[in-house]
Amino acid sequence: MSDAAQFIRTLAIWAIPVLFAITVHEVAHGWVAWKRGDPTAMLMGRLTLNPIKHIDPFGTILLPGILLLFHSPFLFGYAKPVPVNFGGLKDPKRDMVLVAIAGPVANLLMAFFWTLVLWLGGHLPGVLAYIGEPMQLMGEAGIMINVILIIFNLIPIPPLDGGRVAVGLLPASASIALSRVEPYGFIILIVLLFTGVLWSVLGPLFLLMRNFFLTIGAL
Repeated sequence: MSDAAQFIRTLAIWAIPVLFAITVHEVAHGWVAWKRGDPTAMLMGRLTLNPIKHIDPFGTILLPGILLLFHSPFLFGYAKPVPVNFGGLKDPKRDMVLVAIAGPVANLLMAFFWTLVLWLGGHLPGVLAYIGEPMQLMGEAGIMINVILIIFNLIPIPPLDGGRVAVGLLPASASIALSRVEPYGFIILIVLLFTGVLWSVLGPLFLLMRNFFLTIGAL
């Protein structure tokens, strides 16, 4: 198979898992914010599973495509963050934590969903067996992208979810100091990603979680 054909095949397998991983992640943030008193995301039409509403040209399309093209061991992507007015939450400091953690929790649930897809792909009866391999490949892709998003987003650097959790839980002085990192957070993370530092630090945890779900899916 040519490199171009292999790239197109890989892209086709990963497209749906990546789009839904980042879309459901953002919807989870907006839904919890709405339930905790801030309707901003709901009023702006962001509480939808339509990926078009959430696509970021660089984070959703270009960045994952570049990483796939260069065979990166650490595929990553992100959507446009849902708008949240933290001042409108019922209890801003506590609810900020709940809104932030909702995204990784959604990815955890999706990892279990794709594990089920993987398992079903290996247990289809004869007449349906021809779709088993695509289901298994997509299940593996879904597990990997959601595990990556769980681990990546829990890094305690704003504006990632782990950073917002830390800002919400730390004492006031430390919380303010950490929040000042937010304008530079993505620059720091992109540098860490492309220099390989991120993989060297988070790779073992990713492999542990990924293998856990793959083992269940292979039963």
